[in-house]
Amino acid sequence: MGLSFPKERWRELSLGINAAAQEFEFADAASCIKWLLSSSLTNYQFEILASHLTIGETYFFREMNSLQILAERILPKLISLRREEDRHLRIWSVACSTGEEPYSVAILLDKLLPDIQDWRVTITATDINSRSLQKAGEGIYGEWSFRSTPSWIRQEYFRTTQEKNQLKISPRIKGMVNFAYLNLATDTYPSLLKNTNAMDVILCRNVLMYFTSELANRVIRRLRRALVDGGWLIVSPMDGALALSSRFAPITFSEATLYKKDDKSRSSPPTPSLDTEPELLALTPVFPPATQPGIVCAEAEWQPIQSEVESPETPNDDPLTLYAQGQYGEAAKRILALVSLNEKDANALALLARIYANQGKLAEALGWCEKAVAADKCLPGLHCLLANILQEQGEIPAAVQSLKRALYLDQTFVLAHFALGNLSREQGQFIESKKHFLNALSLLGAFDQEAILPESEGLTAGRLVEIINGMGYGASA
Repeated sequence: MGLSFPKERWRELSLGINAAAQEFEFADAASCIKWLLSSSLTNYQFEILASHLTIGETYFFREMNSLQILAERILPKLISLRREEDRHLRIWSVACSTGEEPYSVAILLDKLLPDIQDWRVTITATDINSRSLQKAGEGIYGEWSFRSTPSWIRQEYFRTTQEKNQLKISPRIKGMVNFAYLNLATDTYPSLLKNTNAMDVILCRNVLMYFTSELANRVIRRLRRALVDGGWLIVSPMDGALALSSRFAPITFSEATLYKKDDKSRSSPPTPSLDTEPELLALTPVFPPATQPGIVCAEAEWQPIQSEVESPETPNDDPLTLYAQGQYGEAAKRILALVSLNEKDANALALLARIYANQGKLAEALGWCEKAVAADKCLPGLHCLLANILQEQGEIPAAVQSLKRALYLDQTFVLAHFALGNLSREQGQFIESKKHFLNALSLLGAFDQEAILPESEGLTAGRLVEIINGMGYGASA
């Protein structure tokens, strides 16, 4: 998991291991520890351990300062720019726990966008704790989740349940958030398939301080790749002194410091104050003036993250390697040179489409993917990639047709069945959805659980089985 437990957190570690030992049915923690150190855990066992060692402490509109900057400075600027284009916004809550953070973001967007029905808003929320994700998907919360939350939020976006002191979030807000399992230490991201690419804003708050320095470095690098140029990374003051790569510019507001992806310069720019940049100011505050002074969190006492060099020490001309390193611009140059020599290289054209999709340039991605399909119409993976891009653009009927073409070419293409199941589910076609999910499960039975699925960008067969079962579409459903 990459979790770090320095001496001051040993009591917390001890409590977590003791709780896990009880669930694993060991007589004591020592026996459990011996087993953990000598065994290879299944995914299910791993998630049990994660549920006891990860912190699930959160509440609605936590760390109001950064959310206020998001609501009054960043989102209005994005909305203004995108209103004249294709009206889309993409936000990722990296460690969403029980869902309060992504739902808070959804509420902000609902307040900021009176015509939200005309927008394509994607809010991806991921976590390593499957139990927390299950609670997030239910959308039911007790009073403790609303501490420090303005009363109008409860009145406008929640309804009482039959359980005493329980509130359920509005179905409209709940439908704006897509929850999914993701292990920051091992899973692959950014990924078009997993919807963790081309993000405008990433919230990674109260996460990095629990990681080893090495893992924190790796996570930062991957999150940078998952942002569009000019995208924002929001971390917590408790995450310590964040030494990000030179492509992140620290932007200091009066309330907090946020980090902006800047691909125009390799050198760190001076830290400006956006209070002096009127074009980024919101026209209407979302929050009323605070009635109490904000709480300033001290930096966590841990080793500051050291920035890693993203480019290899020696030049590398391999486009695949450059793509894997997130050097999209350089990779695109290499591929364009190859394509100029061979316009029918379907694999090169497809990689170019992935590069543009990961940068959020969907029109360009679509154009190159269509050329790849034209170059080789018999590759089912190309039709699946085309479907992913079309889905991102909101072209659902066309995406469905592309997935059906993929299955016409290869009835055993697991990811096409899975994607069609998701699309059918989103359209309320639950019988059709269940059929595709069961087909996917049947095909997955022939795979080794640790095998990486074709065209999946690192997704294993075992993980996809668990995802489908977790959605309630297991063989017994």
